[in-house]
Amino acid sequence: MNTEMFEQTALDLPAQQRADLAHKLLLSLEEQPQDQIAMAWNAEAQRRSAEIDSGAADVVPSHEVAHAASALLR
Repeated sequence: MNTEMFEQTALDLPAQQRADLAHKLLLSLEEQPQDQIAMAWNAEAQRRSAEIDSGAADVVPSHEVAHAASALLR
C-alpha cells in the first residue's frame, strides 16, 4: 500500500478511529519513551504545585481568568 492509499483509507475511518490513529502517529514522533514523558510532566506538575503552596507563584481565580478570556473573544 502506498502513502496515498494509506492516507485515503485513514481518512475514511470514523472520527474516533482517526483521532486514535493520529494520536499514535504523533506519539511515534516523540524522541523519548511515553513513560519518560509522563514522568517529566508529573515532575513539572509537582514543581508547580510546590510553587503555589509556597506562595512563590501568583495565582488567579478561575472566574477572573474566564472573564478575561471572554473579554478577549468579544
